[in-house]
Amino acid sequence: IGVQSFDDACLQQLGRVHDAAQAKQAIAAAKQLGFDHINVDLMHGLPGQTPAMAKADLQQAIDLVPDHLSWYQLTLEPNTLFYSQPPELPVEDDLVDIQEAGQTLLQAAGYQQYEISAWCQAASTAGASNEAKHNLNYWRFGDYLGIGAGAHGKVSVMTDGVLQVTRRVKLRQPKAYMQAIQPLASQQIVATQDLPLEFFMNVLRLREGVEEDLLALRTGLNLSDIEVLAKLRKRGLLEPGRLQATELGWRFLNEVLADFEA
Repeated sequence: IGVQSFDDACLQQLGRVHDAAQAKQAIAAAKQLGFDHINVDLMHGLPGQTPAMAKADLQQAIDLVPDHLSWYQLTLEPNTLFYSQPPELPVEDDLVDIQEAGQTLLQAAGYQQYEISAWCQAASTAGASNEAKHNLNYWRFGDYLGIGAGAHGKVSVMTDGVLQVTRRVKLRQPKAYMQAIQPLASQQIVATQDLPLEFFMNVLRLREGVEEDLLALRTGLNLSDIEVLAKLRKRGLLEPGRLQATELGWRFLNEVLADFEA
């Protein structure tokens, strides 16, 4: 459920058409309808947001006791109003305070962080996990189909012994999508030299990382093809024997990923 914020002023700045009361009603309705798993999508680092405001926002989400929370910082995406007319955002020190305070709140409420921006309650006594299956597939660089106008998909096919990874985007306008026989807006084969960054910018977001053999399975590349791995492990940023960031590596993940762009 895309709440984004429980602060009506923040929601207006974000251009959302709902208010906090409607968001809470939607969550209550989902519970009444019997959905087994409910995710609340919440942003921080919003224009004019102080650490106290962000903490209060997150506490309201926690008080609703969803079994899953996606809590992430606002980013200014191209082709958006905020990108062309950047608002005044919290300074870096405030963003750090928000992140640290939020982690403390979530952990105290019994949530476990399994991905950079994904938190869930512990598994039930029956052993059922509250981690999002879609999230895990995506961050493990798995394939997925995009169905409907504006949908994104990723498909991997073995061709002449070479694994070919293709990203597809459907036409954005519903009318054009329904009229088209092949409603693709774009289709891009991921170049071999781009696969390491594409793969690691996903799997290293996971707290537990992935097994080393997943690299070959998802990209067709071998560990020996990724020379930067040894350097990152020597610097204490990646765990040995597994494709997983250390605590230090997770803290400076953007810097770690920058090494895969070389």
